[in-house]
Amino acid sequence: MIWRCFASIFLLLTIVPILSGCGTPRAGTQKNSDEYEKVRLVMTANGTEIGIESLTARKFAELVSVASGGNVSIEFYPNDELNGGNTNEAVRSLTEGSVDLGAYVAGTMSMLDPRLEVATIPWSFSSYKEARQVIDSTGGDFYAKVLSEYGLIYLGSTHNAMRQLSSNVKPIHNPEDLQGLRIRVLGGEVYRLLFSTLGATPVPLSWSELNIAIRQGYIEGQENGFFLMRSGKLNEIQKYMTVWNYLYENYLFVINRKTFDQLQPKTQKLLRDKMHEACEWSRDYLENTERKIRAQFEEEGLEVIDLTPEELRVFKEKVKPLRESLKEKYGEEACKAFLIDMEKNFEKDDDL
Repeated sequence: MIWRCFASIFLLLTIVPILSGCGTPRAGTQKNSDEYEKVRLVMTANGTEIGIESLTARKFAELVSVASGGNVSIEFYPNDELNGGNTNEAVRSLTEGSVDLGAYVAGTMSMLDPRLEVATIPWSFSSYKEARQVIDSTGGDFYAKVLSEYGLIYLGSTHNAMRQLSSNVKPIHNPEDLQGLRIRVLGGEVYRLLFSTLGATPVPLSWSELNIAIRQGYIEGQENGFFLMRSGKLNEIQKYMTVWNYLYENYLFVINRKTFDQLQPKTQKLLRDKMHEACEWSRDYLENTERKIRAQFEEEGLEVIDLTPEELRVFKEKVKPLRESLKEKYGEEACKAFLIDMEKNFEKDDDL
């Protein structure tokens, strides 16, 4: 009898662990300490397949998949496909958690909080290198603090563009050259106010309409980086390009806080590490590509003009009142975080 009792207990102890492992592991569990949890995350962006944010997102997804052995997967949807092309709705979906991850320019994210647009104050940065150094220190900390107020966790930032100026009418060396020119701009307040201050006629126009508008003579100039100039084939219909680095624009990569908090610490660290790696990759890619594009433009006959320090000083003096009003709008904390009008003790170099 005693032997039978011991046998029954032994059998019970043997069977229970086996049965407990027969179910399908839920998301967020690990089979052992060396494996990542199995989880699928959804990521959205409003750019096209060839946009730098899409390239960065796909690089990020690849890095995460490889490092996790395929356990952590990221499904990426460009063009705001998940929200019918509505960018504002896409950002709201991020804050509500119906979408896990997103990549949007700081200007778009500023619909949540105007302070997120602080880096677009004209001539805040003189180069990509300077922007990287500021954002990867106090600037990124500020993004993280503001975004956390809206249920989002900041994971990283990459370049959109140091924005330049092109024209098919005449080369631009000073504000007088801009008088009355119809310049296509984004819809943001900073762009409209700056070109109005410089005497041009700013015309908010969608990217998809720009090429035709220039060909038809409705638009005489536009402002974009070298990367976007080539993707839109604008170098084929513009004669002059002025390099003045007047405004820096960047993408912010975020994840919904509720989604992030449900992940295991190991997975959280993986996402942070691989986003940093993807952003560094895409920053280098864009900078190197723009140098090559500039050389190609010049070989093809586009006149590329580098403003002298004296010429730049005239433009900066002209928009000084605008800069002061924007600094007041975004606040002292934001401006201090991005070292605006403060000495930046970083090594300088020429991006382009």
